Amino acid sequence: MKDNQAKYPQLRFKGFTDPWVQRNIKEISKVFIGLVTSMTENYRDNGTLLIRNSDIKSGHFEFSKDPIYLDEVFAEKNASRRLKIGDVITVHTGDIGTSAVVGKREEGSIGFATINTRPDKSVLDSDYLSTYFNTTVHKHWAIKMSTGDGRSNYNLYDFNRLIVPLPNIEEQQKIGSFFKQLDNLITLHQRKLEHLKLEKKGLLQKMFPKKGEVVPELRFPGFTDAWEQRKLGEISKTTIGEFVIKNKQDSDAPYPVYNGGTSYTGFYDEFNNEGDKIVISARGANAGFVNYIGSRFWAGNSCYSIDILDKRKFSVEFMYQFLKRNQHLFTDYQQAANIPSVSKKDVATFIVKFPTPNEQCKIGSFFKQLDHLITLHQRKLKHLQLQKKGLLQQMFC
Repeated sequence: MKDNQAKYPQLRFKGFTDPWVQRNIKEISKVFIGLVTSMTENYRDNGTLLIRNSDIKSGHFEFSKDPIYLDEVFAEKNASRRLKIGDVITVHTGDIGTSAVVGKREEGSIGFATINTRPDKSVLDSDYLSTYFNTTVHKHWAIKMSTGDGRSNYNLYDFNRLIVPLPNIEEQQKIGSFFKQLDNLITLHQRKLEHLKLEKKGLLQKMFPKKGEVVPELRFPGFTDAWEQRKLGEISKTTIGEFVIKNKQDSDAPYPVYNGGTSYTGFYDEFNNEGDKIVISARGANAGFVNYIGSRFWAGNSCYSIDILDKRKFSVEFMYQFLKRNQHLFTDYQQAANIPSVSKKDVATFIVKFPTPNEQCKIGSFFKQLDHLITLHQRKLKHLQLQKKGLLQQMFC
C-alpha cells in the first residue's frame, strides 16, 4: 500500500470521519539520538538526569531508587541533546520501540543511547505519537528492522524510514489523552499490586519466627506460647505423581495442569479430587518452589503433593504460608543428571515451626485473604492491559 493512501481505523471517537494519512517521521518531527559515548566518569549524585533505555516503560518512566545524574558542565557541553517537555523518547536497545513522553520531571535530562523525537506541534501530538510507538504494529516493525548479536537494536536509519498513520491534530489529541489516562490507571494498579506484595513480604518476615527463635516479632492478640517444631514428614504424607491424571491430555479440556506447580503442561479432563494441596516442585529450574493448589487447580508431574495428616492440629493454609516463606531452604539442591532436584527425603526431613491450632488458623486465614486481594489486583491489571491492547488494535490503522 502506498504511504500516502488514506486509511480509516476500526474504532473512532464520535465526530471524526476524515481519512488518516501516512507521513514519514522526519517530515513531522526532529529526530536525534541520545549520548552514545561512555560517561561513567561524569556520573554524579545530582545534576542532569540521565535516562537509560531500562527507565523507559510503555507511556511512562520508571527510575531506580538511585537515578543516575550527569555532571552539569559535561551536560552543558551536550546541551543540544537535552530533552524538552513533549519530546518522545524511545528504547533503542532492549524492549525496542517502547516509548514515553518527557514531562516536567524529565525536562532538561539527557538520554543514553535512546532515540528522541521532537514533534512539530502544529501537526503531531506527543501523547498520540508515544501511543502509536507502543502499539504492536510499530513494535513488530521495529523488531523486524532491528539488528544486533543476541539483543535487539533499533537502528536510527530504520527509525527515520518510519511511516506514521496520522489523523488531524484534534483527533490525535483525543487519542493521546485517552491512552495517557489509561496508562496512568494501569500504572496506579501496578504500584498498588507491588505495594501489596511488599506488604505481604514484610508481614511474612514478622509473623513467623526468625532462624533460631521460637516466637515471631508480630502476633495476633492473645497468643504468647512458644512455637513447636517437627519434621514435615512427621505431620504429612508426601506423594509424587499419584494424584494427577485419570484421562489423557486434551487441549479442549477445562482443567489446567501445572508442571512443578509453576507452568502449564496442558489440560486434562479429570483428576483425583482430594481437596486442597500443597505442592513442591521436584526438579528443573523451579525445583523447591512451593504452591497451593485449590480444588479448581491441579498440579502436574514432577512435583510432590504434601497431604497434612491431622488437619485439626495443622492448618493447610498456615503450612503453605510457612513453606512458601521458607522455600529458599529447599534450593540447596541435589543434582540429578545436572538438573536441580529436591528428593522425597529432603521434603520429609524439612523442619517446620508452628504455633497452636487457633493461631495457625488466624495466620492462615489472614494471608489467604491477602493473597486473594493480590490476585484480584493481578486480574484487574491484566484486564486493563488486555483492554488497552484491544483498543490500540482498533483505534489505529
